[in-house]
Amino acid sequence: MITTLSLRLRIFLFFVLLGLGGSVAVGGALWFGYARALDTTPANGFVFAGILSALALLALTAAIWLLFDENVAKPIEKLAAEMRVRAHAGVVREVDLASARYLGDLAHAAHAVSERLTDSTMDTAQKIALETERLAHEKERLTALLTEIPVAMILVNPRGQIVLYDGQAAEVLAQLHVPRLNAPLTDFFEAKGLNAAVKQLHKTGHEVSFVAEGVDGAQSYSARLKPMEGGGYMMVIDGAQTHMAPEAERPLVYDFDLLTHDAPEAVEETPLAALSYTVFDTETTGLLPHKDEVVQIGAVRVLNGRIVPGEVMDQLVDPGIPIPPSSTKVHQVSDAMVRGQPDIAEAGRRFHRFAKGSVIVAHNAPFDMAFLRRHRNRMGVEWDHPILDTVLLSAVLSGQL
Repeated sequence: MITTLSLRLRIFLFFVLLGLGGSVAVGGALWFGYARALDTTPANGFVFAGILSALALLALTAAIWLLFDENVAKPIEKLAAEMRVRAHAGVVREVDLASARYLGDLAHAAHAVSERLTDSTMDTAQKIALETERLAHEKERLTALLTEIPVAMILVNPRGQIVLYDGQAAEVLAQLHVPRLNAPLTDFFEAKGLNAAVKQLHKTGHEVSFVAEGVDGAQSYSARLKPMEGGGYMMVIDGAQTHMAPEAERPLVYDFDLLTHDAPEAVEETPLAALSYTVFDTETTGLLPHKDEVVQIGAVRVLNGRIVPGEVMDQLVDPGIPIPPSSTKVHQVSDAMVRGQPDIAEAGRRFHRFAKGSVIVAHNAPFDMAFLRRHRNRMGVEWDHPILDTVLLSAVLSGQL
């Protein structure tokens, strides 16, 4: 019956109950105190009445608090949490009306808002999906057209960082360093000659031809720089210097958001979504970093919150020791698979180059990094990258730290 009353009337009756209960408690205490005063002294009667009324009021307050907590506070918190989940996580499920039955029309109103939000979200999502599909088809056609152009192209933003490279360019870049978006072009080509050509390009505003010397000092490439709007430029490398079969895949890797990104701030002051990441994992012969060895390194690069297609590392590693059958059962990597593969020194150097300029991300990162740091002298590198451990991150988000 009480669930049919309005919320305001229920609150009124709640406080009426509190007032009546307090009055009854005080009246009862005075009656018992009076009876005790007749048997002893008036002072004893007053003290007894005061103590009894205080205890009765405390008991009444505790009972009222328990009722309020169970039937008002907890249901409100639960309702708020459910609405927050629907608003931010897109969860579609019925609001629990039974748990909020004493909250009047609040639960029903929240349910109506949730239903309306869900319907609106689904309609918007459907429209976005259709438009995204259309744009994806256009993007595929444009990408297919660009990848058929028989030259190596690299698009560079005003800060000298790579925004786009095609398959032919990836072949050239891979001879000098690990191809990757957002990397300075000077990671691949000797800075003096490149900077001189860029300076001339900005001065004249016309195409500049020059010889790009590789950072290894052993290779050089005939290249042209073409000015682009906004201060960036396109580098075109003579296609005759690439070695791709006509039928080979020519993946086009790009992120045009890099054209307008501001200069990076200090890592600790940069929002997580704006950082460049290398997310990796290792497979090992066991769980003891001081004695076991790495048998595989897998990694992907993440830029602007998206995995970069084509920038993937999947490297088997010869551990130099037998892989226990119990470990093979877990990761499916056998002795035969790692035979003839690079050792940890070479594989570690490759991963170090792959992760250059990014934040390393791993689940339980100290475990994986311990294997790499143990061999840093053999690799000839320092693992000084910023590291994000998703175990600690999840603990922070869940309030455990």
